[in-house]
Amino acid sequence: MYSEDFTGIRILNIFRNIEPQPRHNLLTLFTAGLLFWSSLASLLPTLPLYVQYVGGTKQEIGFVMGAFAIGLLLSRPQLGKMADTRGRKQILLLGVLVAVIAPLGYLFVKSVPLLLFIRAFHGISIAAFTTAYSALVTDLSPPGKRGELIGYMSLVSPIGMAFGPAMGGFLQAWVGYTPLFVMSATLAGMAVLFTVQVTEPDFGESLKTEALSEEENSKNYWQMLWNPRVRIPALVLLQIGLVFGTLSTFMPLFVQETKVDFNAGLFYSTAAIASFAMRLVTGRASDKYGRGLFISGGLIFYAWSMFLLYAANSTSAFLIAALLEGLAGGTVLPMMITLMSDRCEPQERGRLFSLCIGGFDLGIALAGPILGFVAEQVGYRNMFGLAGGLAGLALVVFITQSSKNLSHSLKFAIGQGKDIYALNK
Repeated sequence: MYSEDFTGIRILNIFRNIEPQPRHNLLTLFTAGLLFWSSLASLLPTLPLYVQYVGGTKQEIGFVMGAFAIGLLLSRPQLGKMADTRGRKQILLLGVLVAVIAPLGYLFVKSVPLLLFIRAFHGISIAAFTTAYSALVTDLSPPGKRGELIGYMSLVSPIGMAFGPAMGGFLQAWVGYTPLFVMSATLAGMAVLFTVQVTEPDFGESLKTEALSEEENSKNYWQMLWNPRVRIPALVLLQIGLVFGTLSTFMPLFVQETKVDFNAGLFYSTAAIASFAMRLVTGRASDKYGRGLFISGGLIFYAWSMFLLYAANSTSAFLIAALLEGLAGGTVLPMMITLMSDRCEPQERGRLFSLCIGGFDLGIALAGPILGFVAEQVGYRNMFGLAGGLAGLALVVFITQSSKNLSHSLKFAIGQGKDIYALNK
């Protein structure tokens, strides 16, 4: 029975049953995460307007917003290694400190080239925070409840993404850009105050044993990508990153092209609510039924959502597509993080998480230029059809390649077999 999942009772119970010190760390970390994501999201609807305000063209607006991915992609590999060798807390602090500094940089910069630089610098914040946050949550979670706790702790993203844009948009319209950037920096500054209170678990010298020379460390890092326990999750997330990047970049333009009387913001709000609801239940269920079943379901939802958009000509079609996309988003990424937490030792979590989530980052970064080129050739509608095909291909890859052979992969993907790469059986 999962009736408790739709109230706060289950969440309160699971945190109550954790030892006091890990519980305090998780709750403090959750608060820091809410503040961090709210700071980040407050600039999403307003920063493009600011670039336009300082004289940027439409193309330059796209370059500035896309520069975020440059800092993210370039920094995540090194930050993953540092999270393993120097500890998660240092990387968390780096992420929130960058989130404090970057909004103040926007405040004092009035040229597009400098905005490109600051936006790329801002990307370091999400690379650092998400890598260290995921690793530290896994460190603090009892193995038997890991999926459930990761699911609950991942709620910081949809909650922050729900409140941040509303706060930022209202403040900018009410009093202008200066208070907006100050608010964003203040929220991140409050996240710093909570982050410093977090205590990392003591793994003795295990996090230091792989502190190799820079050349050896870099070689070992990229060799990890070809390990079967990592390669397929990273490839699947690359394909889903392309789908998600297509959606986040081109949805408003597609709605405009269809001439349907529909506010694109409602699409994102509906998806956020569905994502929130899904994260409340899938984590706990995956502890019982396995991660594979829910990853497969999430990939099906992604494909279904994109194909609905391909055929969408009404408000109801857009809303149903948003609901399905939210269910997919609330399942695939949290479950992939949980899957990787099952497959790695504490001393390698930072690197493996950075590799897998890096696949998602790369997909988002490539979506604009690649799918934008497709849209120019065949239109937005057919572009979403192609995105649905990419999600379908990701599903095929997962159900055929996620384990040591086709039979084991298929059983794992439909919840009828265990993950043979999991270290905690």
